[in-house]
Amino acid sequence: MKTDPSWADRCVAELAEFAVRQRLVLLGLALMATLLSYWPAQSLKLDESIESFFAPADPLLLEYQTSKSHFGGDEFVLVAYSPERSDGEPGPAKVTSRSVLKENAAFAAELSQVPGVRSASTQCLGQVLQFPDLNTGLSKVVEAAAFRIFQEDLLREARGILVGGEHDETLAIVLRLIPADQSPIPRRETIQQIRELAALHQPRTYVAGEPVQVQDMFLYVEQDSRLLGITSTLLLMLVVVLMFRSWRWMILPLLVVQPALLWTKGLMALTDLKLSMVSSMLTALTTIIGVATVMHIAVEFRNARQLHSRVAAFQEVFRKLAVPIFWTIITTAIGFGSLLTSSIVPVQSFGLLLLVSSMMVLVACFVFLPAGILAGRRDSDPQLGRSEESLTRGLEKLFDAVTNQRWITISALFAMTVMAAFGMKFVRIETDFSQNFRQESPIIESLDYFESRFGGVGTWEVNFSAPAVLDEAYLERVKQLASELRALQVNPNGDAGGELTKVVAISDGLNFIPPLFAGRVDERREFMRQLQPEYEPSLYNAAAGQMRIVLRAQERQQAEVKLELIRRVRELSRKSFPDAEVTGLYVLLASLIQSLLRDQLVSFGVSVVLIVICVWIPFRRLSWALIAMFPNVLPTLWLAWGGWGCRSISAQP
Repeated sequence: MKTDPSWADRCVAELAEFAVRQRLVLLGLALMATLLSYWPAQSLKLDESIESFFAPADPLLLEYQTSKSHFGGDEFVLVAYSPERSDGEPGPAKVTSRSVLKENAAFAAELSQVPGVRSASTQCLGQVLQFPDLNTGLSKVVEAAAFRIFQEDLLREARGILVGGEHDETLAIVLRLIPADQSPIPRRETIQQIRELAALHQPRTYVAGEPVQVQDMFLYVEQDSRLLGITSTLLLMLVVVLMFRSWRWMILPLLVVQPALLWTKGLMALTDLKLSMVSSMLTALTTIIGVATVMHIAVEFRNARQLHSRVAAFQEVFRKLAVPIFWTIITTAIGFGSLLTSSIVPVQSFGLLLLVSSMMVLVACFVFLPAGILAGRRDSDPQLGRSEESLTRGLEKLFDAVTNQRWITISALFAMTVMAAFGMKFVRIETDFSQNFRQESPIIESLDYFESRFGGVGTWEVNFSAPAVLDEAYLERVKQLASELRALQVNPNGDAGGELTKVVAISDGLNFIPPLFAGRVDERREFMRQLQPEYEPSLYNAAAGQMRIVLRAQERQQAEVKLELIRRVRELSRKSFPDAEVTGLYVLLASLIQSLLRDQLVSFGVSVVLIVICVWIPFRRLSWALIAMFPNVLPTLWLAWGGWGCRSISAQP
């Protein structure tokens, strides 16, 4: 006895008839929407600020922004090289020789002219050791003799900043960048011009610094995004051609994927959202979703064409696949939507982006495929691939083997899960931010150079309240804290690193000024302002009542080591100054990776629960929903837990 179709079946059938009847109207509307989306989509820009990774109210970000307002920010670009001897003999030249210092000062002046560099804040050894007009009231002969003695102290203080460590004849120039929102040119162009000048300099020069690292990260992501999108599209189109041997069915996935991407980007631009670093996978993932959907339709359409005309076959496929495709894309969108639980703004925007993009694939299939499949008088049905029959036979044999030996299969899967869980204790999460770059990239080479000669490029700070007028007692407290920070050592599990390679406090500069030049605190401050005008403002803001100690640590180490060092610095500083706060790009990047690790677990759990609900709704059987999760969850667990066979797994999303 034939049963009447359900309400849902009747709705799907009517929708299929509507899609066929109005296919040209739907195509026209889709093309118009695509055309209107093109210009907004082109205006969409990549947000290249590290602040974009944090919520506006995040305490870490607020502390970082407060410090920037007090001290102008610490976005330093470091340029370093080993000067060559003028006599042609092997080995580096003495950094204190007059010719080397003169060349060093000239090179620093040239770099300071790059737009986006705060020229008044540039530091180099050639400037520091230059004899200034001191105005001490002493004769010039006495001043010059005293200053030559004083130079030794200056050179010692410059070690690890403007010159390499003990017995290291490497010079560095420190360039301080203007805040990105005040710079006359984009930050990327500033760094590019610095690199161009460095490339022309002899001997070989290395450029590093956390702003460089951040900009390279965005640059490589943007380049890789384009390459990944083009490569994934070409490879999938090649697979479609080989499978179905039809140009029509090769073009149809493009008609689904590309408009879906434009619509998604157009909506983002209209809602004033921005692309983030994590959004680089948008094109590739949307292509996979769109091509997989079209291939599923192609296989069913080919089967239906054996019994029906093109129109009838399309309607049959529509009735058969509309509901499964709908729920498949819904579960895919929910999986991406679970990333909205992340505390990291770019990950949230990426989840929203892929959620919208997945739904746009569904809309694009509805408006483009009826006209695309039924266009023209000449049939262009998907053909049988040359190797498809053997592939089908192989899959059938695999299915028979699994069903006939299901207990063996279940036991094997259980054994794989146990082995992967055992391997969990061997896996090491890669949280070194620099590992996001290829080892042969220029930034890694520069980081290695600075780590070995200057103790790294990780610049950060501890800041605390200060009186409006500095006195000896307060400076002694600052000096004592600086000494304790220099002695601090974090070395968990015997790993190398975990120490501060440089500590710069205002007491360092004021306390080694010879009494001949200045005695009282105010006199020493005035002397230092003549010697290095930027020294005090970079460490002390009397109007804001804030003091800071600038710190440096190695960049290329695990985030857990960095975070422990940060925790110990905060703990130690608050013993001397209870309101002390630790901040800087170094702190933000280390905390960012830990946040990614926490958010991955939360988003994974949310996606599993929501997808189970989505599978439960159409089938109305909880057992089926739970069983359906095994093919999705187990490979993820095997990949994560089974990482013991590799060196490490990444902390990236």
